[in-house]
Amino acid sequence: MLRTKASFVAIATMIFLAGCAGLGSMEKAIETLNLKVNPETLIQRGDLVEVEITGNFPAKYFAKKVRLEATPVLVWDGGEAAFEMEGFQGEDAAGNYTVVPFESGKSFTYNASIPYEAAMEDGAHLELRLKGLKGDKVVEFDPYVLCKGVITTPQLVQPDDKFAVTPDRFQRTIAYTLGDDINYAYNSSRVTTAETRQDGWKAMKELFALAASADSVSLTGTTIEAFASPEGEITLNEDLAADRAESAQKALMKELKNKKIDTADGFYTLMAKGEDWNGFKRLMSASNIADKDLILRVLEMYSDKSKREEEIRNISKTYSEIEDQILPSLRRSTIAMNYTVEGYTDEELIALATTAPATLTVEELLFSATLFENVNDKYTIYAACADVYSSDLRGHNNAGVCLMEMGRRNQAEEAFNAARSIAPNNKAVLNNLGAIARQKGKTDEAASMFAKAGSGAEVSYNKGLVAITQGNYGAAISNMSGSTSANLALAKLLNGDANGAKTTLENANDDSAISSYLLAICCARLGDGAGVKRNITDALTKDGTLRTKAQQDLEFQNFRSELGL
Repeated sequence: MLRTKASFVAIATMIFLAGCAGLGSMEKAIETLNLKVNPETLIQRGDLVEVEITGNFPAKYFAKKVRLEATPVLVWDGGEAAFEMEGFQGEDAAGNYTVVPFESGKSFTYNASIPYEAAMEDGAHLELRLKGLKGDKVVEFDPYVLCKGVITTPQLVQPDDKFAVTPDRFQRTIAYTLGDDINYAYNSSRVTTAETRQDGWKAMKELFALAASADSVSLTGTTIEAFASPEGEITLNEDLAADRAESAQKALMKELKNKKIDTADGFYTLMAKGEDWNGFKRLMSASNIADKDLILRVLEMYSDKSKREEEIRNISKTYSEIEDQILPSLRRSTIAMNYTVEGYTDEELIALATTAPATLTVEELLFSATLFENVNDKYTIYAACADVYSSDLRGHNNAGVCLMEMGRRNQAEEAFNAARSIAPNNKAVLNNLGAIARQKGKTDEAASMFAKAGSGAEVSYNKGLVAITQGNYGAAISNMSGSTSANLALAKLLNGDANGAKTTLENANDDSAISSYLLAICCARLGDGAGVKRNITDALTKDGTLRTKAQQDLEFQNFRSELGL
C-alpha cells in the first residue's frame, strides 16, 4: 500500500493561487517550494517504483478557502501510472484533506510506490498534476516535470544461483571386525578340536586365507576377552580367565602361522575379565528359569561375589538348572578380529564406472563421478547411479546439478524433482529447486524453499539473490558476504555503496561484460567520467548487445559524451 505524509498541498496551493493570479507565475511558485525527489532519477526496487518528494510550503501562500489535489504521475511513451493522490486544504476550506496553516505554512514529505512495468524503463518521466478547487471553481494546471525515470539497474542481477551437490560417503579403506566365541569345559582353558570346527572359527580361517592371498585385505589387530563362570574361588577364576585368553591367542597364532601371516608387535590385546556376573545377569533375565526373579534380586542385594554365589547355591532346586543352562556359555573367550579392506584405485573406479557401473556400490559410483573433470562425463556417471540405485536421491540430485551446468534447466528440474520424491525435505534438493524457481521468476516459491533448506553457502547466496529481486539490498549483502561476485557488487551498488561495489568487482576475478558494465555504473555514480568510458568500452567489446541499453540507460544520463555511442 502507498504511504504518504504532508506533501503536495503546498505545491498545489502555490499553483492554485498562481493560477488565480495568472498561470505564468506557477513555475516560479513551485520552485519556491524547494521540491526534491529522492532518488533524483527513480529506480526500480523489487517489483515496485518508489518515490519520495520533499519540500516546504512557505507561509501565507496557501489561501484559506482553497483545496488542492496533487498527484505524481509516471509517464512514458504509450502509457502512464499514477501514484496516490494527496489532498490539502486551507484553514477555512470544507473537506477532509490535511490543513495547511496560512500564517506558518507547512513542510511536507511524500512517499508512495506503484507496480513496475517494463515499458517504464529509461524513457519515462515523473510529473506532478495539480487540481485547484475554490468553492465551485476547479482549475487544472499544466503538468510539472519533476524528474526522469526509471532506472532498472536491479535487473542486472545474474543467474549465478548456487546448486548443491549431495556428497558421497566413500571410504577407500573400510574397517571391519569379525567376532567369535570359544567355549571351554568346567575349570578348563583348553581349546578343543570341536570348537575349531564351529562356524565362527571356520569364518575366522576363511578371513585368514583371504588376507594371505589378497593385498587388499589386512589384519590390523585382535582383542581377546576371557571369562570364567561365577562359581568357586574368585582367585582361581581370575587365573582361569587369564589362561583362557592365552589359549585363544595360541589357537589364533597357530592358524595365522599356517597361512604364513606375520603380525606386528601389539597385534594381540588380552583382557582377562574374571567371573562374568554381567553375563550371568543377562542370561538369567532372558531365561525361563522359575526362580529367576529371586536370583536377580540376590544379585542386586549383594555386592560381594562370594556371598552372591552362596545365596544362589542355597536355592538348591534351581541351581542345577543354572549349571545346565547358564554357566556353560559364560566359560569363554570372546575374539574380535579387526581387519581392513582396501577399495578400488581411482583408475579402477573410473574404468568400472564407465563400463560396469552396476558392479560398484552407490558410494563408489558417487565418488567415481568426482574423478572426472568434464561435466558431461560426470553427468554420465551420476545418471548411471540414479539408474542403478534409483532409491538413493544423490544420483538424481547430482545429475541435476550437472544438467544445470550444461544449460539444460528443464531436465535438471526433472532430476531434482525425482530426488525430492525420495526425500521431500532434503536441504540440498530444496535449495536446487528453489534456485530454479528463482530463475523462472517464482520469487516467493524460491524464498519458501530456501527457508526450508536452512543454512549453508549455497542457500545463503541464493537467499541473497532473492533479496536483490525483492529490493532488500541490506539482506542481500548479508547473505552473500562470503562470496565475491558481480551480484554482491550489484547489491552494494543498489544499497548506495558505489565505492564498495567497485572494490568488490575489482576483486571478483570476473571478466564478463556485465561486470564491466556494472563498473561503468559505479564510476558514473562516483562522478568518474574516464572510468565510465573505459568500462563501457570494455563491456561493449565483450558483448555488443549491451549497446542499446547503454545508450538509453539513465545511469549514464550525465555522461553521454563519455559513452561515445
